Amino acid sequence: MPDLKNLEKEIKKIKERNKKVEINKAWETSFSRRILLFLLTYLIAGFTFAKIQNPDPWKNALIPSLGFYLSTLTIPTAKKIWMKYIYSS
Repeated sequence: MPDLKNLEKEIKKIKERNKKVEINKAWETSFSRRILLFLLTYLIAGFTFAKIQNPDPWKNALIPSLGFYLSTLTIPTAKKIWMKYIYSS
């Protein structure tokens, strides 16, 4: 039978794990993360288009960046639908 000190240690571990999970979830859904991903996508696309000598590489880099950003906006809605209709089955 676990003693009180072991139970306290286990509770502390669970609380620490829950805190990490909360922080990770907050990051995954944050506006900061979406903007960072938009900027990284824009830079990578821009440099790639410039390297292959695409006309207007920085203007053309907006298309994949905006597409990626818009896809991050739809993911929470898609997740809710998936959870409701597919995962619950």
